[in-house]
Amino acid sequence: MGLLDMLGLGNKSENIQDYVAKGAVIIDVRSNGEFASGHIKGSKNIPLDTIAFKIQEIKKLNKPVIACCRSGMRSAQATSILKQNGIEVINGGGWESLQNKL
Repeated sequence: MGLLDMLGLGNKSENIQDYVAKGAVIIDVRSNGEFASGHIKGSKNIPLDTIAFKIQEIKKLNKPVIACCRSGMRSAQATSILKQNGIEVINGGGWESLQNKL
């Protein structure tokens, strides 16, 4: 596993379709205000600064996760946190870019 894979940045478009096929939930880690100004329909807003406190809630979804944000940096951090807690997750990058890949 390379550094990009560890950050959730490796070969995204192929993996995103795999995750979608498995019924993945999209978690947008931007602030509530950013999320309110536009987001992917059906995505859940869990800001990055609260994600560590929501691990059990995310695990209860019992689905893989696609994390997104504005540019891909915060979602990379969220991806790392979620992976460390045993959650199947991929960094979807920026939400607008991700929306185009769905």
